Amino acid sequence: MSHAAKTESEADIVGINWGSTNFRAYRIAPDGSAIDEYAAPTGVAALDRDGMVEAVAGLVARWPDHGPIYASGMIGSNIGWAEAPYALAPAGLGEVASACVPVEIGGTPLRIVPGIACRRAFDDAPDVMRGEEVELLGLLAMGQAQGIAALPGTHTKWVRIEDGRIADFFTAMSGEIFDRLTLQGLLASVVEGEAVEGDAFHAGVAAGKSRSPGLATQLFGVRAKVVRGDLQRSESPSYLRGLLIGSELADALDVSADFGKAQIPLIGNGPLSRLYAAALASIGVESRFIPSGEACLKGFRAIHDARNGD
Repeated sequence: MSHAAKTESEADIVGINWGSTNFRAYRIAPDGSAIDEYAAPTGVAALDRDGMVEAVAGLVARWPDHGPIYASGMIGSNIGWAEAPYALAPAGLGEVASACVPVEIGGTPLRIVPGIACRRAFDDAPDVMRGEEVELLGLLAMGQAQGIAALPGTHTKWVRIEDGRIADFFTAMSGEIFDRLTLQGLLASVVEGEAVEGDAFHAGVAAGKSRSPGLATQLFGVRAKVVRGDLQRSESPSYLRGLLIGSELADALDVSADFGKAQIPLIGNGPLSRLYAAALASIGVESRFIPSGEACLKGFRAIHDARNGD
């Protein structure tokens, strides 16, 4: 059967994770595997509408015989091509797939994945995600129907899954705090090297988890520890990363009675996820790593198949 003769459900599809700073596209086979992929630093925050058209044109030129295209992330926000209203949690594959918004970018049709909004069960406060929902749907497609999952990153998500649906979640800005403080903030002059697992990291995890004193005070304390010789410059990135992750663990322990009762999937990049795994292990919680790309492939494929009745 030629590509042109394939049905919608049999076709290769394209999934785009289009965030504020990066554009990553996958050509995905019917079995959910990657046929090809590419990435570019063409996030929506740096593009006008003509730039977005150009980015899609580049994708079409690379894969001229592409099938249906799906795009997630900030392309569906108020700074993207068109705002896609959030699906409301609890939300699973059906709710997200049915809420995809059809648009055309430079004459190329695609569907924008909507993201998910929730009101958290533990405090009734709102939270939102765009892009991570595709990875979570990939996790659900792998058979995860219950429990807690984490997506370490710039804005880490801690997600509660119930009956195969995303029940609610909270977001921690730990990655952004780390980047801003170490690149141009107060701590930039006292950090040296990369964060790694070790004594300094685990000391930071313990301090952050203790909340004694609070995180704002402990963050300045990183500088004081280096200045006064209690912490080496080469150890400070590890201690700081541990401090921030430990603070997240304290929140997760507070808000979820199920935290630590089962293995926690960590969806993201390897180096950062390994630090989260080490922090979890230090409090007796098992985890397993799922590469972000693998979860995205399965998530985009699940969305397409749901829309086509498979």
